[in-house]
Formats: sequence, C-alpha cells, structure tokens
Amino acid sequence: MQLNTNRINLKGLNRIELESWVRFWGEPKYRAKQLMSWIYQKGISDFESMTNLPKSFRQMLSSQASISQTEIVTNSVSADDKSIKFLFRLSDGKQVESVLMFDQQRVTACLSSQFGCAMGCQFCATGKMGFFRNLTTAEILDQFMGIQKELGREKPITNVVFMGMGEPFANYKPTMKAIRLLCNQETIGMAERRITVSTVGLAPQIRRFADEGLKCKLALSLNATTNADRSQLMPINSRFPIDEILSATKHWAQKTGELVTLEYVLIRGINDRIKDAERLCQLMANLPCKLNIIPFNEIADSNFQRPEANAIENFQQIMTQNHYVAPIRFSKGSDITAACGQLRTIYHQAGKTMTGTT
Repeated sequence: MQLNTNRINLKGLNRIELESWVRFWGEPKYRAKQLMSWIYQKGISDFESMTNLPKSFRQMLSSQASISQTEIVTNSVSADDKSIKFLFRLSDGKQVESVLMFDQQRVTACLSSQFGCAMGCQFCATGKMGFFRNLTTAEILDQFMGIQKELGREKPITNVVFMGMGEPFANYKPTMKAIRLLCNQETIGMAERRITVSTVGLAPQIRRFADEGLKCKLALSLNATTNADRSQLMPINSRFPIDEILSATKHWAQKTGELVTLEYVLIRGINDRIKDAERLCQLMANLPCKLNIIPFNEIADSNFQRPEANAIENFQQIMTQNHYVAPIRFSKGSDITAACGQLRTIYHQAGKTMTGTT
C-alpha cells in the first residue's frame, strides 16, 4: 500500500462523509459508526488501539488517515472563580485560547472559531490582532475534546458558547458542522439548546442560522442604541446597521421560538447614559429577547473604561423600571485575563513574536 503523505483527518468528517470514505476503501459503511465511537466517545487517536476493527483496516487507516489532537500548551486557573483558560497550539504553530467556566451545575466551554478577527470591535482586543485564518471544524472540536479530557469523564461539559476568538458566522460552515458533530448522539451528544452562538450582527448569516433547524441559542453583541455610536464601536455596523440586524434577529426568534440574548458591554461615557438605557428599552420593545449587561473589561491599548458602580446600577434601574429583566454579568476569569474581551494569544507574523488579545 502506498503511503499517503496528505493523510485525511477523520475528525471533523460527518457520518455521511465518513461512510463514503470507508466504502471507498472497500469497507462496509458501519465502520464509520465504529470510528466515530472511537474518535469522539472514547477519545482514541491511535488506530492500532481500535480493537474491533480488522487488522487490515487498521493498517490502511494508519497509512491513509489521521485523527488530530490539538496540543494544550498551558492552562491558567482563576483564583477568584476557578475558571480555567487553555492555550492551544494549532498544527501550523498558531495559538488560540478557550475558557472553561463553572456556575452552579453548569460547566461551560467558551470556544474560538477563528485565529484573529476581522470585525475590529473597538472594545475587544481581538481587533488589534486583525484576521489571520478560520479554524477548521476539527480545530473547533479539538478545543472541546481537549478541555473535556483535562476535566475527566466525571465532570462533563454541559454548555458551549461560541464567544472566544473570532466571529463564528464569518466562519459559518465549519462552525455549523462542528455544532452538528457536537450534538450527534453517535459522537458527543451535546443538547442543541445548550449551545449558544454569539455574533456581532452578520444579518444574512443570522437569517441563514434561523433555517438550520437547530435549537441552539443566539446572542447578539449590540452595545449601542444609535447607528452613530455603534459604528464608532463596531465598524461592521456600517454594513449591517441596527434596524437590519434587529430585523434578522427577530426573524430568527420567530422561526425558532427562542429568545435572542442581547449583549450590551457597558463603557463609561460611551453607551452608559440614561438616554442610552431609554433607547435600549425602545429597541427591545418589539423583539423577543432578553438582556445581559456586561461591564467593560479593561484591556491594554484602550482608553475605554468600566463605568462607575452607580452608573451601572442606574442603567439597570431604567431597564427594570420598564419591566425588562437586565442582569449584570461580571465576566469570569478576569484575574487571568480570561474575561470577555481579554483572552490573550501569542502568534507569529513575519518571523516576529507578537501578543494579541481577544
């Protein structure tokens, strides 16, 4: 048998793709189910350990295929809330971070979908990195599986949020494929309703997401109540202004029967005024939604600041007076720079080591 130097990575293939591949090599299609069990449920990447597969098939797999396992370079544990930040090294040497958060009975993995980000949000330091590349489906799954392996089977991950590096809807197909594989009962079996995808507001993809037939949650990073303010904070608003993204999210909510979560990062003197809260109430009036108020997490090379405590409380009070539940979400892991907008990664460009954050 001739050695294939470009071996196919079986992780990230769905059931249909894997069945097609094993049949190409003359094996019955049920081998695909066996492989998926070894890869995802048992976490095995050594083909010789897959003892219910024929020896000849295992030899072919060793020659023609691989199963990726992205390396965890290091992890940091928060002394405040026990959140864990993981640094993963990708096959090309680039590094991305994921975060594990604990909240009562929930164990939530925050996954990255891109290396860098092209959205350029001014309050999120990923924009300072710029965009380098999308992650593959396998690289997204490797984050989940790597974290779960560190945790052990006695502490299963219960929830997934796509709120790490990158804009998930700008890497749409690999992200959707990763979600479907996470939720496949033959792989990991995560409940769809326990997965949340966060977006800056790519309106066409929000509408497309509504038609996926998934029961996942949607979070919209809104952060301003006028197009002038939002365009200053989020350049993508010049392409998809507030009315357009709210129309798309309303379509998603009506199609799925779910509430969209509005994320509002509160920044001193920018979007924390009483008039901002009043306008936010007006925007929410016709949208099936709920709100999370997120006090800004300060980052390097930014003049933005977190509002004073009384300004945060006043903003929340306006929302509650208008009968909106508006919890204040202080991000976990801030002491290890793992909070919203703070993830840090080392990457290489033109032979130089540089530091960026997300």
